[in-house]
Order: sequence, then structure tokens, then C-alpha cells
Amino acid sequence: MTAIHSTSTMLSTFISSSSRSTAVRSNMLSPSNLIETPVVLGFGGVSVDLLATVASFPNPDDKIRSTSMKVQGGGNAGNALTCAARLGLNARLISKVANDVQGRGVLEELRADGVDVSFFVVSEEGNSPFTYVIVDNQTKTRTCIHTPGSPRMTPDDLTTSTVSSALNGVQLAYFDVRLHETALVVAHEANKRGIPILIDAERLREGLDEFLNLSDYVMCSAKLPQAWTKAPTVSSALVSMLLRLPKVKFVIVTLGADGCIMLERSITVPADDATIEEMDVDNLLKLLKQKLDCGQTAPTCVSSGITRLQAKGVGSVCGRLFLGTAEKIPEPELVDTTGAGDAFIGAILYAICTNRPPEQMLPFAAQVAAISCRALGARTGLPRLSDPRLTPFLG
Repeated sequence: MTAIHSTSTMLSTFISSSSRSTAVRSNMLSPSNLIETPVVLGFGGVSVDLLATVASFPNPDDKIRSTSMKVQGGGNAGNALTCAARLGLNARLISKVANDVQGRGVLEELRADGVDVSFFVVSEEGNSPFTYVIVDNQTKTRTCIHTPGSPRMTPDDLTTSTVSSALNGVQLAYFDVRLHETALVVAHEANKRGIPILIDAERLREGLDEFLNLSDYVMCSAKLPQAWTKAPTVSSALVSMLLRLPKVKFVIVTLGADGCIMLERSITVPADDATIEEMDVDNLLKLLKQKLDCGQTAPTCVSSGITRLQAKGVGSVCGRLFLGTAEKIPEPELVDTTGAGDAFIGAILYAICTNRPPEQMLPFAAQVAAISCRALGARTGLPRLSDPRLTPFLG
């Protein structure tokens, strides 16, 4: 905890600046607006991020100086729900912090962004989660060293009435698959109520299989689909996922600067419809890549028609394949990729809640993520819906 105490001044500034902005931002959301605004509930990780930029990543036993320093809230769920709130959703979040300086800072910052934290569990003992983030200015990469919170969240931390209240009026529930024992209690109740579920399948974790079977929408990191299915390619792994998870409507795998791939299940075409063209999914992905305009710098998207997508040794599924691109950010404008995936997910939450089609959803989410990469930290650069850089992607 020495590092946390050594940044106490910055943490105090973090809390006070969050508090000052709460009143300003809350005035933007009148009670009538909140009633009409789609409600999204998130459950998962929050933390304090201690961000330091360096000229280049240190070698073992090096002593180097940071070029800048920032203390700000972080964590997958905290970042994604902050993004969703800034885009205009009525965002609620469930997680756990301690009643310490960093925990109070986390709550104040979330409140300042309009995130409802009334369902948080606050422990009078232990420590809140925190993460050291080293941002390499040379390679534009970041390295994260996370310290979990203590005591760990358990199902006993949430009463039945709390879970019921948290889910009241919710249109979409999001889970980052952390704190899985408690999260699954909420996910099962959401499923009973018919509330759609989106999960962030970042990597193989305890509880992931159960979450996948409850989910309507799945977001994956680049390696997860093949790691989970053992399929030979990413695109064949997506086919395998839809075959093994009949409840899932779409799977998106994010590829960083290479954009994303999405496979959407078709629910309007009978499985035995002989008029639907059958194609090998790997070949179809190659054809989509050929359709991309390599000179385009803004995010874009190409897609197939409804096709019976065949994956060798896996099977076939009827649906549409989408290939989305990321913005080609000019080198001087790229500051920090911390939280870019969380920003992408926050924008996907918004797009689902507002019924945006995939052709609009994917470029919009990519643009939100790209904007976030132009500032230090996961939340500093998160845009609001009124940002003129988003206007071309809203139709």
C-alpha cells in the first residue's frame, strides 16, 4: 500500500475534482429524461488507475522517470458504464470497494459521470482495487499491474431485494465476468426476467462457461474464441460459438488496430431454406477483406448477406458476417490505448439499447474507442454523444 499512500495528494485531488463536477453533470439529466432513457446495469471490476507515462518501458533493474502522471478510476465495468453514461444511457453499476481514500474517489468519479452507484457494496475494512498502468510513449502500449480489492465480494454481500431493485426497469445487463460467484446470482435473475445479457469474454476465467450460456451478446478478445472452442481460425471459432450457444444473437471479436469481426445469427430464415447460399466462413472473410477501402481512415464496415456459413469440422450456421475497421489514428494524436476495449463495449451497449443496426453500430463503437485513445487514461477522452466527431456515425 506504500504506493497508494505516496499518491495521497493526487487521490485527494481526484476526489475533490470529481465532487465539484457532480452537480454540473447531474443538471444535464432531469427526472423526465431519466424515465425515457434506456437503463443498462453493469456488474464487474472497478479500480483506481495509477497511470505513469514513460519514454520507453524500463529494462530490469532500471531507474527511470515518468513523463506524466494521472490518478483516475478504472476497471472494465467502471470504464464501460462511464462510457455508456456519457453517451446518454441511464447507467447503474454494481461492484465493491472499501471505505478508503481510493474507494471514495472511485464512487465520486462515477457519480460525477452520472453512473448510479447506489447498489455498490462498501466495506469498512480492507482495501479498494488499484492498478499500476505504465504507458510506453515509444511503442504506444500499456502494461497493467493489478491489485485486487479485499475483502472479495461474495453473494452474501447482496440481498435478494437489492438484486431485484437493481434490475428494475433494466433493458440490458452487462458483465465483465469478474467477481463471478456474485455476478452469476445477478445474471441468473436477469435471465429469469428476460433481460438481455452482454458479457465481456476477455479471457478464459472461472464461471465463463455459465456466463456464455446465459448471454444474448458476447464480446471477445482476439484470442478467446479459439481458446474456448479449439477451432483452427477465428472465423470458424465464431461459427462454433453460435452452434454451442443457441441463445446468443451475435459474437464480436475485437482486434485492436485491425478492427473487429462480428457474426450475427439469422433468426428470420429457416435453417432448412435451400435458397440460402452456403459459403466457407474463412473464404467469406477473405472476400470481405478485399472489399475494404485501404485508403479510408475513418472506421467503416462491410458485411455479407444472409449466408449459411460453413466451418470445416465444425458445422454451419445461418447468419451474416461483418468486418469492421478501426480508425487510423495519426501517430501524434495517439496517446494511450488503456480502456479502448471498454470504450468500444460502452458504445455497443448504447447501440443495442437504441436499436442501431450492425452497419452503424460497429463504426460508431470504433470511433468512440479511437477518441478515447487520444488522452491519458481509460476515461479522460471518453466522448459525449454531442461530440461532433460522432455525428457522422449516428445517421
